[in-house]
Amino acid sequence: MGKKIKLGVLGGGGDSLIGILHRVASSMFDKFEFVGGVFNPDIEESKKFAQELGIGTDRVYKDLDHLIAEEAKLPEDERIKAVSILTPNFLHFPMAKQLLENGFHVICEKPMTTSYEEAKILEDTLTKSKTIFAVTYTYTGYPMIRQMKEMIAAGEIGEVQKIDVQYYQGWINSIIHDKDERNSIWRLDPEKGGISCCIGDIGTHAFDMIEYVTGLEVKELLADLNYVYSDNKMDVDGTVLLRFSEFVKGVLRSSQIATGEENNFAVKIYGKKAGLKWEQENPNYLYKLEDGQPMKVLKPGHDYNSALSLDGTKLPPGHPEGIFDSMGNIYKGVAKAINGEKYHPAEFPTIKDGIRGMNFIEKVVESHSKGNVWIKIDA
Repeated sequence: MGKKIKLGVLGGGGDSLIGILHRVASSMFDKFEFVGGVFNPDIEESKKFAQELGIGTDRVYKDLDHLIAEEAKLPEDERIKAVSILTPNFLHFPMAKQLLENGFHVICEKPMTTSYEEAKILEDTLTKSKTIFAVTYTYTGYPMIRQMKEMIAAGEIGEVQKIDVQYYQGWINSIIHDKDERNSIWRLDPEKGGISCCIGDIGTHAFDMIEYVTGLEVKELLADLNYVYSDNKMDVDGTVLLRFSEFVKGVLRSSQIATGEENNFAVKIYGKKAGLKWEQENPNYLYKLEDGQPMKVLKPGHDYNSALSLDGTKLPPGHPEGIFDSMGNIYKGVAKAINGEKYHPAEFPTIKDGIRGMNFIEKVVESHSKGNVWIKIDA
């Protein structure tokens, strides 16, 4: 086995769920070695956190400038080679740009930036840097999502004719109705979260998933967003009509005020011959529906699945594969790319997915603000 890729992390300190998710995922497959980073704006808090994790404090840095400067002093084979960005949204762009300009590979949480313009600048920077860039649309790593993609590509459901995706959460319901609380969290602050909360946070997962599994691109959209209170500047709920072509249409429903919902992400793709359904809260099951036939249930780990699905399956049939495994598959794909190994292009979302996501967010907000009108998405 080759030497592990040394990984640095920005953000993700304390009890951050996303921090735990990335650390566990990066440790799978023995491809990465987590060695340090900047976990908190306060370096003493960062060092304390590193000690809690059991890693040395010698590579815990005050800020990104110091990380880049100090790592450059080390022998090349000892330096941090890839960096995961797990900070609030407004820091994604400047951090990613600086890292790319200094030759680092980047694994970035979504949304990739806070604007489409920033996303395009990042693309130009990546082209010049010739490094690897991944956006963690986590759910694309699930084996049965990859199986869905391969089945659609192989024509098993026929030509796609209807798309329905929903992502319902209820976590912000306890916050939005308290004026002080809704004015204090960063996700509802446009200066830190960007122009959208619900669509930017979870709606982009749904948008990327649709294009990932179908291979189709949204051409136009019409959005209706809900802010609940007039003093709240960020959407917390939205419905978006989608046009892929004249005769292929769909709907994307996303909410953070769906009271009682936890992480209800469901993807339904209907073709001329059959339909496929998948639910994130039951990720081991992919349902195939055909007229006049009993519903079929496909599960991971079986030989009837595609090579892409099986490559992302770590356990024998009957053992649940979860979100840590899904994120781990993305890190595995990134490691292959960094190491110059052969990999399937569907193994991790790229900067193109991030750009499409930012374009989607801006067009959704534009459609709503112009009175719920159809808006074209840039090619």
